[in-house]
Amino acid sequence: MATAYKPKNILITGAAGFIASHVCNRLIRNYPEYKIVVLDKLDYCSNLKNLHPSKSSSNFKFIKGTLAVLTFFAFTKNNIYGTHVLLEACKVTGQIKRFIHVSTDEVYGETDEDAVVGNHEASQLLPTNPYSATKAGAEMLVMAYGRSYGLPVITTRGNNVYGPNQFPEKMIPKFILLAMKGKPLPIHGDGSNVRSYLYCEDVAEAFEVILHKGEVGHVYNIGTKKERRVVDVAKEICQLFSLNPDTQIKFVENRPFNDQRYFLDDQKLKNLGWSERTSWEEGLRKTMDWYVKNPEWWGDVSGALLPHPKMLMVPGIERKFDGLLGKICEKQGIPYEYGRGRLQERSQLLADIQSVKPTHVFNAAGVTGRPNVDWCESHKPETIRTNVVGTLTLADVCRDHNLLMINYATGCIFEYDAAHPSRSGIGFKEEDTPNFTGSFYSKTKAMVEELLKEYDNVCTLRVRMPISSDLSNPRNFITKISRYDKVVDIPNSMTILDELLPISVEMAKRNLRGLWNFTNPGVVSHNEILEMYKNYIDPSFKWTNFTLEEQAKVIVAPRSNNEMDASKMKKEFPELLPIKESLIKYVFEPNKKAFSG
Repeated sequence: MATAYKPKNILITGAAGFIASHVCNRLIRNYPEYKIVVLDKLDYCSNLKNLHPSKSSSNFKFIKGTLAVLTFFAFTKNNIYGTHVLLEACKVTGQIKRFIHVSTDEVYGETDEDAVVGNHEASQLLPTNPYSATKAGAEMLVMAYGRSYGLPVITTRGNNVYGPNQFPEKMIPKFILLAMKGKPLPIHGDGSNVRSYLYCEDVAEAFEVILHKGEVGHVYNIGTKKERRVVDVAKEICQLFSLNPDTQIKFVENRPFNDQRYFLDDQKLKNLGWSERTSWEEGLRKTMDWYVKNPEWWGDVSGALLPHPKMLMVPGIERKFDGLLGKICEKQGIPYEYGRGRLQERSQLLADIQSVKPTHVFNAAGVTGRPNVDWCESHKPETIRTNVVGTLTLADVCRDHNLLMINYATGCIFEYDAAHPSRSGIGFKEEDTPNFTGSFYSKTKAMVEELLKEYDNVCTLRVRMPISSDLSNPRNFITKISRYDKVVDIPNSMTILDELLPISVEMAKRNLRGLWNFTNPGVVSHNEILEMYKNYIDPSFKWTNFTLEEQAKVIVAPRSNNEMDASKMKKEFPELLPIKESLIKYVFEPNKKAFSG
């Protein structure tokens, strides 16, 4: 056997994730003479807390960064393009002594149910799903760089790994967290699928052995012969929490490409001196104890606990919210796709739903006009077609498919009146009848809101003057009024998107329906906002006011001004901040740092 290799400097990519963090912490703990740099873009399934044991070590350095850009083809971009970028960088430096590439047992494809010998490292690669195909493609690149450029590559292919710190989109932590809450454990298909499970510390030790003793140009399986059916894993977790498996386990629609079995021959790695140390019973107990002690480690993961969480976002929502809703889903680990169909075309909406197979549909599409709602006054048929017909068509399609539709509507259907005077603190409630008909845009919105009451699968959120932390977005209310020559000074209810959009995702998870005033409690005037803008962003900023009467001379359609009663939202979400506090926390404080830094 070759002399053990001793590295000096190690780069670990994706090190704030599950497996890599355990490898990093182990190497930092056991080899203080190694300099270890970790790179991670801190995606939804990464957490700097996973690296807490290493952060105070002098030989540890963290860098936030990415090797690829996420798109619809995320697997391809990350697994193939990202690997290629790293390989090329290593080739250019000419100083790399080891390139250890982490692959998966899935590249072998499905193992025959009656096979008694697992796939060995020279077995044919027969991936059966897009993910494993990209992993196999990455392996081919690694092998090619080894042969063509002499890069010292080693590849590993591992079984399923479980243990502390794992993001709960994976089965074992998901089932543990659900069992802790007494909720059903969803199993895809009939649960007969067989998997081999390795405890994370054993896997970290395997990488330690491969780093020091593995031979360049070789592949090593990291596996175990102790297999378990998915349904049996669920039953054992139920037993740990004294739950009845017969009532707690719920069988749901099978996921695509759910291979029946992956089985590895791990003798080659054992020949290097590695062996599995942690029994299944011990590892599962350790994992359960960790999640019981650290239930908030990953924050809000309720979306990841759904059996098939996936959001369909109707075209237009990305532009309206500047991509913020998609970023929220990414952070929570919720898959999503943007639809392609036009609201008015039922067949196109059906195609989107059949293609994406969502659990929820989010709609913010609607005609507001460019540059403003005055456009709607001269384009009434187009406004009706989208705001009324299109929205109703989508609601109807969603109802036919038993889908909850989150509909971002508007609160610009009310105006101050004798019963709700300005600055009185008396706001319009959800059950109040719209009283503002000054603009055709508002008429269509009030009309469709009334009709949507007949659909019990719709959650209508009345948005008012949406504000986000992105002050470069021309659709941002603050950006708009800061560029006006003159502004009226009148208090209004408003929606701070950075705070309320995550709440809308939570509303979808809670299956909430009906009408909601989707605003922060209280009101804020234009002058108060611009005063904050001056104090936090631009001390030299100046503005001029004019009256509603003067404003009426330069616009085609009147504008809505009102206060919305947000008590229903506040009762459901007690943490919801008053409008002025939310403005400071989510908009002005972050931008103060950005503009000053």
